[in-house]
Amino acid sequence: MSILAELLDKPGVIAAGEYAYRGDRFSYKGALDQELARLASIMCRATTMATIMQGAMIAAFRPQCGIKPVRGWLVRGPQYTVCVMANVFCFLDNATGSPNAVLHFMRQALADVDMDLV
Repeated sequence: MSILAELLDKPGVIAAGEYAYRGDRFSYKGALDQELARLASIMCRATTMATIMQGAMIAAFRPQCGIKPVRGWLVRGPQYTVCVMANVFCFLDNATGSPNAVLHFMRQALADVDMDLV
């Protein structure tokens, strides 16, 4: 079973996808149409790149701060949460799912992904 299918099996996850670090490809499953999935992959890639850069800047001033390497990020709104780990993203309905459970699964499933590709 692919990680996208496994994510969609988690309570509250309404869509999941992957993007290429180069930005030229993406795949998705769930309640997104092709154009929204494309836009989501662009947004997730851009935010991941910015988060990695900011983590590197913090680590330059405080080398032992524990922020580097950056593995992912999360944005929680009133209704939905976006969870990103490595190059995988998912959208979660806050009313029916837990970001903690989803991030725990993503951390385990993506523990061996090489972040040097970013």
